Amino acid sequence: MREQDLKKIVEEVVTVLAQKGYLSKSACHCDDGPKPLTGQVKTTVGSAGKVFNDGWTPKSAPRPQSKIEHGPNCPDCAPVSRVTEQQIKDIGADRIGVCHPLKKGSAAGRMIDHTLLKPNATQEEVAKLCQEAREFCFASVCVNPSYVAYAAQLLKGSGVLVCTVVGFPLGSTTPTVKAIEARDAIANGADEIDMVINVGALKSGNDALVFDDIRAVREATRGKVLKVILETSLLSNEEKVRACAMSKKAGADFVKTSTGFSGGGATVEDIRLMRETVGPLMGVKASGGIRDAKAAEAMIAAGATRLGTSASVAIVTNEASGGSKGY
Repeated sequence: MREQDLKKIVEEVVTVLAQKGYLSKSACHCDDGPKPLTGQVKTTVGSAGKVFNDGWTPKSAPRPQSKIEHGPNCPDCAPVSRVTEQQIKDIGADRIGVCHPLKKGSAAGRMIDHTLLKPNATQEEVAKLCQEAREFCFASVCVNPSYVAYAAQLLKGSGVLVCTVVGFPLGSTTPTVKAIEARDAIANGADEIDMVINVGALKSGNDALVFDDIRAVREATRGKVLKVILETSLLSNEEKVRACAMSKKAGADFVKTSTGFSGGGATVEDIRLMRETVGPLMGVKASGGIRDAKAAEAMIAAGATRLGTSASVAIVTNEASGGSKGY
């Protein structure tokens, strides 16, 4: 069947449904919202034959009517970040992944990737990591790929995301391998991917390979957050700028300082340089050597929007970490 014939059939079906009252008349529940649909119902057909038509639900499952006036308090009009959990439920959501802290900590917790990437990390340690992330509502836990499925199971419904690493820690695998790693991690439950660039290619001036490397992982992670690890301790400022520019061009969501495995970590100067290069809208993640609240605050003040650290609990409770180097 030709696409135009399929589209015609779909339009006829939707029109009949609209005439019988099975399609809602408005996409917004506030008094001054959009006017009722009139005339022919417009539809579009996706490449897989799916029908897309804004604002319809079966008559047997009507959306609850909330008593909300048009404006910033209308959950149909305002961004989700500006409405309450109850308002979201009032417009039909039945499950909401919102993290509720069980222990008191600073607001910086929402910006922290609670990290455990040492090669000898045990299953018990990963379980503890996930429990701490739940208690303090960290942004995510960052674990090695073999623990992604386990962490996703432990954090299900918590609102805490699962982050993992690709091409870690050297960044020397091929773009194809990194893309396969990313797809496998996502299939296992990863929400965010932190990839290491090909540092050697960057230092050799082979920017085409570096860009293709990032782009391959970006294409494998559409719909998920991608952070690009530069390994700043091995780079000159000029190389850091080039890496940031390529990451932004490839469509990555964040640039990130370090793996924590190359003898150097995040510095305030590097965060400032990265922020200046990528601009105000792209994320910047500081990782490596952030061991206390003072260091975390300095990174945030310099422009970091995410922190990668294993001293997360110490940071949000403003206690001494007593931890080792690295993450």
